[in-house]
Amino acid sequence: MTESFTDAIALLKADHRKVETLFDTFTAAKSSSQKKKIAHQVCIELKIHTLIEEEIFYPAFRGKIENDTLDEAYVEHDGAKVLINDIEAASPEDDFFEAKVKVLSEEIKHHVHEEEMPSEGMFAQCRKAGVDLVDLRDRMLARKQELIAQAKADGLPPARPTALNLLAA
Repeated sequence: MTESFTDAIALLKADHRKVETLFDTFTAAKSSSQKKKIAHQVCIELKIHTLIEEEIFYPAFRGKIENDTLDEAYVEHDGAKVLINDIEAASPEDDFFEAKVKVLSEEIKHHVHEEEMPSEGMFAQCRKAGVDLVDLRDRMLARKQELIAQAKADGLPPARPTALNLLAA
C-alpha cells in the first residue's frame, strides 16, 4: 500500500470516504454487471474495515471511552454484516438487491456520523483517551494488508456478527 495516514483515525476516515464514493458510484451505475462489481467492492471494503476496527481499534479503547459508544458500534457493524452477506450472495436481478445496498449505505452513513461527530463522537473520545494512535495505525495497516491479500487470493469469508444472536433460517 502506498497510502500514508497520520494515525489510526485518519486511516479509518479514509476508509469511510472510499466507501461513500463507492456507494455514489453504485447509485450512478446503469448495468447489472457494474452494480454487481461495485456492490462486491463495497462489501470487501466494509468487511476489511469492520475487521480491523473490531480486532484492533475498538479493543484498544475498551474502558477508556464510553462503553455504550463501543457497544453500539459493534451492533451497528452486525446490522451491516447481515446486509453484506445478503448482497454478496445475491445478484442485481434479485428482489431487494438495490434496496439492500441502499439501506446498507444509509446504515453506514449513520455509523460514520456517530464515529466522526465533533466533540462527542467516538473518534473525538478516542483522541482524548491517551492511546498511541500511530502504533494503532501501524497494526491496523498490517492487518488490512493481510486481509486485502486474502481477498485477492481466496476471497474473504462471510462477515460474522459479534453482538447479534442470529437464528438459523
